[in-house]
Amino acid sequence: MQWRWRWSQPLVAQIEEAKNGSGSHIHWSSSFPSAVTTVAVAAAVVVIGFAGGCGMGSYTPENAGGGGGTGRGRARYPPLSAVVVSTIAAFSAVVVFAILRSAYDDALSRTTTLLGHNLEPTPWHPFPHDKGRPPARAAFRCASYLSCLPPMAKPPPTPAAAANASGGVPRRQCPAYFAAIRRDLAPWRRGGGVTRALLNAAQRRASMRVTITGGGRRLHVELYYACVQSRALFTVWSLLQLMRRYPGRVPDVDLMFDCMDRPAINRTEHGNGDPSAPPPPPLFRYCTTRDHFDIPFPDWSFWGWPETNIGPWRSEFRSIKHGGKAVKWKERAATAYWKGNPDVASPLRVALLSCNDTNLWHAEIMRQNWEEEAKSGYQHSKLSSQCTHRFGFQVQDLRGGVRVVGESQVYSVVWVHGAHH
Repeated sequence: MQWRWRWSQPLVAQIEEAKNGSGSHIHWSSSFPSAVTTVAVAAAVVVIGFAGGCGMGSYTPENAGGGGGTGRGRARYPPLSAVVVSTIAAFSAVVVFAILRSAYDDALSRTTTLLGHNLEPTPWHPFPHDKGRPPARAAFRCASYLSCLPPMAKPPPTPAAAANASGGVPRRQCPAYFAAIRRDLAPWRRGGGVTRALLNAAQRRASMRVTITGGGRRLHVELYYACVQSRALFTVWSLLQLMRRYPGRVPDVDLMFDCMDRPAINRTEHGNGDPSAPPPPPLFRYCTTRDHFDIPFPDWSFWGWPETNIGPWRSEFRSIKHGGKAVKWKERAATAYWKGNPDVASPLRVALLSCNDTNLWHAEIMRQNWEEEAKSGYQHSKLSSQCTHRFGFQVQDLRGGVRVVGESQVYSVVWVHGAHH
């Protein structure tokens, strides 16, 4: 007679029926954790059930009598060997699952991302940072060891570019701002270029390393420290946009980058501009001064600053222009306006707070609390909604030049103080 497991009956009911019908006893060890025991029991029963189909003698406590017999047949139990094999298989599955889960947790705990997961803040400019292990999806999307591949399609050349390539029109001269680029890179040009030793020296003050290889077709990121908010993400995004816009034309580069604001490569420590002095470590960042050799890099907020509700510059500029046309000059308040964060190591900003007097100074000075603004959905910090005053202040900070660009579109007249970056 072939015995089959009755899957239509609940698992617990079948076990209880087997125990009650046969008078036998099934003992489960109470020394194991309940969760592991439950999984092991379930797996063992399932394995036993499948084993029945393979001739291993599974059971069902149904009437075993045949031929009109009146007695109830004895319930048949699987052989001891089948129970042992099933139990070993169940516990093996539990062990394998535990190992895989441990490996998964270990991988997430060591995965660093452009959003700052599992990274410490820069020791030279500490900031509040509490990002632990990333979500699984973020770990695969933002992991630094994954190379980024922009589109390989090369856009068709413009008629002007085609004419230049054919020699019909003389090549245009570089824009005037290229002179500033040559000036910033002059120390390494005089010193014979950038060496591996200089890159290693710059790494001590870098938050990440960016390399572009394959003729401008691959971008790799090596993360050392966390960056404030989403700076690192948008900085890498800007380089990808460069590679996408000029496919195959971006040369292979290897650069060290610090995403904090304060310059670090002092001129006095590296010859103070002496042509005979060895070149300084090449370190890119958003800000520099006349007293530093840090190489300026476009500010990340041109591509977006979600923590302050600022979109990419192209869309933000259209919004600001629309807001500027909403209020005519005569209808604007005849006062100077400033709104920002004074807690950025800027004494001038702190002093400006004392000028908040529309009667005495004709000025409105507002402190920006970004935490509260984020909770309210950035309803009071949109640049396009601030085109209501005739004058605006731009007070020195480490990224002063960036805000001049935006505020010059908001206010009719901008007073700039201390812009030497």
